[in-house]
Amino acid sequence: THSARRFNLHFQLTYIFQYSARFKSPYSGPNSLSGDEERQNSLTTTLYLGARLWKGASVYVNPEIAGGSGLSGAQGMGGSSNGETYRVGIPTPTLYLGRAYFNQNFALSKEGEYTSDDANIISEFVPKNRLSLMLGKFSLGDLFDNNNVSNSPRRQFMNWAFINTGSWDYAANVRGYTLAVAGKLVLDKTTFTAAVAELPEVANGDTLSTDLNKSIALNAQVSQQYCINKRTGNIHLLGFYNKTHMGNYAEANTPLLPNPFPFTPDIVADRKEGRTKVGFALNADQQLTNDLSAFTRIGWSDGKNETWCFTEIDQTFALGASLKGNKWNRPDDEIGLAAVANGISKEHRNYLANGGLGFILGDGKLNYAPEGILEFYYSYKALKQGLWLSADYQLCLNPGYNQDRGPANIASLRVHVEL
Repeated sequence: THSARRFNLHFQLTYIFQYSARFKSPYSGPNSLSGDEERQNSLTTTLYLGARLWKGASVYVNPEIAGGSGLSGAQGMGGSSNGETYRVGIPTPTLYLGRAYFNQNFALSKEGEYTSDDANIISEFVPKNRLSLMLGKFSLGDLFDNNNVSNSPRRQFMNWAFINTGSWDYAANVRGYTLAVAGKLVLDKTTFTAAVAELPEVANGDTLSTDLNKSIALNAQVSQQYCINKRTGNIHLLGFYNKTHMGNYAEANTPLLPNPFPFTPDIVADRKEGRTKVGFALNADQQLTNDLSAFTRIGWSDGKNETWCFTEIDQTFALGASLKGNKWNRPDDEIGLAAVANGISKEHRNYLANGGLGFILGDGKLNYAPEGILEFYYSYKALKQGLWLSADYQLCLNPGYNQDRGPANIASLRVHVEL
């Protein structure tokens, strides 16, 4: 009944409209979430091309178009509200190559199963125990920090801090992709994953550095699938290490004497080679009933040197759940509710309080408090062929860790097509 396919082709389109109501904002800086009423749109569309080369080997290419903007240019919140937007500053739709990578599976057992044909998954026999090697351009989020309940801004929660663990400063260019080599060892219900990846030449930059002696990202993860009362659960523990010419918050915050005052710290001017960032991410999902599933994400990074790739979060704790619509005869619909608390290191706080800018945050000053975000969505499957309409609401307390500003109320409408 099953047969390996030679080629496959899939497509996705996601449109998001966001509205932010006016909120208390006694002051703001260059990277603040705007306190004024704001409306923004975003659009992404991706073509997923796959080809099977030989037994266990396949190649995938994803041309992508992205346009539009996040609220305030996706700045001003550690947990930005639209996971489909990037900080490129140019709202014009742009064509680029998202992924282009090679994957080879080596069988370690005769048992296995045929995979279902999907985006970047070609239908073929996959051994139960295997070693997989992946080489090329892709997102580290394709392999690490996955979660069944909260992993995709196209169908699930939209906030960055729910899609991935916010403190994981994962190697990526401005659009979320990197050049990397990765290995995955699958032994029944236990999986070990490791990758070596390129970091951008500058923080949040488009160009990746090829000098791995000076700039490198290492990631390693162990994952375990298990059952509680015959309900499936997954837990993933990830550790990461980045090394590049980062600025140091404490050093940037110390004026060089004699220095004219007022002094504004500049992390960019303090960049030096050999600086590192380390951290961990723990995430889990658990099926509670046939329809209800829960998830959690816990993350920490040392927060001494500047954020380089993802977002300005040094500590994070998220908890949430999603419910399928069988009870009201809408089995393909879904409701989701989640909350997250984000924090930053003491050095990071002092830097922002003195008027320093990151590439995400900078209100000019800071009255620190943890950033809290609550998100609720309803996803309505409008067509069997693959059209989803979603309504989403986010409440952000202390946006950008600043209790002088907010709370922000953000409403979104999402249209998602999959073919």
